[in-house]
Amino acid sequence: MSDVRVRFCPSPTGNPHVGMVRTALFNWAYARHTGGTFIFRIEDTDTQRDSEQSYNDLLASLRWLGMDWDEGPEVGGPHGPYRQSQRMEIYADIAAQLLAAGHAYRCYCSQEELEERREAARAANKTPGYDGACRTLSDEQISGYEAEGRKPVIRMRMPDTDWTWNDLVRGDVTFAAEHVPDYVIVRATGEPLYTLTNPVDDVLMEVTHVLRGEDLLSSTPRQLALYDALLAIGVAKGARPMYGHLPYVMGEGNKKLSKRDPESSLMMYREEGYLPEGLINYLALLGWSFGDDIEFFSKEQMAERFDVARVNANPARFDLKKCTAINAEWMRALDPEDLAQRLIPYLKSEGVLTADPTDVQLATLRAAVPHVQERMETLKQGVAMTAFLFYGDAGSPAFSVDPDEAAKVLTDDARPVIQEAMNALNAVGEWTTEAIEEALRVALIDGLGLKPKLAFGPVRVAVTGRRVSPPLFESLEILGRERALSRLQLALA
Repeated sequence: MSDVRVRFCPSPTGNPHVGMVRTALFNWAYARHTGGTFIFRIEDTDTQRDSEQSYNDLLASLRWLGMDWDEGPEVGGPHGPYRQSQRMEIYADIAAQLLAAGHAYRCYCSQEELEERREAARAANKTPGYDGACRTLSDEQISGYEAEGRKPVIRMRMPDTDWTWNDLVRGDVTFAAEHVPDYVIVRATGEPLYTLTNPVDDVLMEVTHVLRGEDLLSSTPRQLALYDALLAIGVAKGARPMYGHLPYVMGEGNKKLSKRDPESSLMMYREEGYLPEGLINYLALLGWSFGDDIEFFSKEQMAERFDVARVNANPARFDLKKCTAINAEWMRALDPEDLAQRLIPYLKSEGVLTADPTDVQLATLRAAVPHVQERMETLKQGVAMTAFLFYGDAGSPAFSVDPDEAAKVLTDDARPVIQEAMNALNAVGEWTTEAIEEALRVALIDGLGLKPKLAFGPVRVAVTGRRVSPPLFESLEILGRERALSRLQLALA
């Protein structure tokens, strides 16, 4: 199946969202599974909404997720250019050919006239689509409209036939002819619409399989008709592409996940410190099954097993808790050195580390990671857990105890505990986790007769600034004797 050619073709409008990424992932996995070609093209003909920033974000997102493409921006290929804004002459030429062959026609209806006729159709309980008023205009009528200064759109002339295809996900799908009226392919301004550019590019780029969202299901009959017209004028060659419509991704309240939903933003996951491996793993489960009740796998393992037949047609619900849990599982699976490297950019962005961390800081981070790895769900949580180790370094914030934590734990009753802890730690010989733990247990539990919570709670808050932290004795070893005693002294003050 090495002749499989699939495409991912987003519009650069706004931030990339997880539903878009899921579509890209399924296409990428299908191409890699079959040894086919993954085409990445940009549908940027909407000059009012498209932006260069969004375009750059799309490329950066796929790079971050590790989804490489075989043809497209920055890669090139035999069917370029891969930005529709650079292919306008192609669309204008094909629109002219469709007009000349009678597969399309100029429509002079005004918006007001169209709306009046739609209302009349609704009142008569008829499908409120275009009624074909301009299909057979005489030369005299055309001259009259043009004398009025009307600028025509170009409409596709739909055959009077029902449309049936075998959907790769849904099986046989049929649309009655009455529900697929003639549609606009070029605006009055001359700008080509998605209805023209998308299927034309599929034809010219020799796309064989179209895997896309269910929201585009109703546009498929139009694209089949346009493909047949392109075949008739010699632009298309061979069989139509096969279509598969992926299930909706649902959000809270069982509503379709939209760009306005916070959990839909890909940037949010990157900023919060989700791993690309974890996010891809979870998105793969939205409508597809690895099989054997396995839910933890890499994108490469997904590609090995990917079969469109395993895509479920039913809507998939996005569960942020499950997404986070899978991400935490990936956190635990990383090599500690790898995890440490991934934490560095987040520590920098939060101002904990400077742009050029010292060797001592990097060694501190490596020492800390094994003690927080099991507790982390996101990289940003790792920053919160390890930041206390760097406070007070040159270029980093000064160390301070959270005021609320201090009010609850560093009370007058804690003063003798901290003083005794200082005495015990001062006397420790070799500064190791084992020696630190023994000294504090002897001094605070045996000596003062305290339970562990009352014995170690004030020490933890004094040296880490919080009641929840990595293991105390290990933290003290990593922090070092001088800093640990300095912070205990600060707490006494």
